[in-house]
Amino acid sequence: MIEIKKKSKPIGGLKEGDSFFINGKEMKVDKQFLLQDHGDMKEMVVEIFNPENDREYQVRYFDDQIESSIEIYELQGEIQYVIREPKDVAW
Repeated sequence: MIEIKKKSKPIGGLKEGDSFFINGKEMKVDKQFLLQDHGDMKEMVVEIFNPENDREYQVRYFDDQIESSIEIYELQGEIQYVIREPKDVAW
């Protein structure tokens, strides 16, 4: 499970230009959107990127269980996302 070290606001409030940290490394939020509506919960995606090397990531979570559902994926190639297991995140 990924440790959430610090929250500057609710994750649902992140928007373009906000900072997101993976293992202490600062990334920038590109956008946030609804991936799938499951009725009583929503599966959300926050797209982020590392401005130093242009690597792209997705932070995926369910809005009703953020602490236990947050996952990080890294874009490999043009369309494939691969799950990563960082120790901690913050925003």
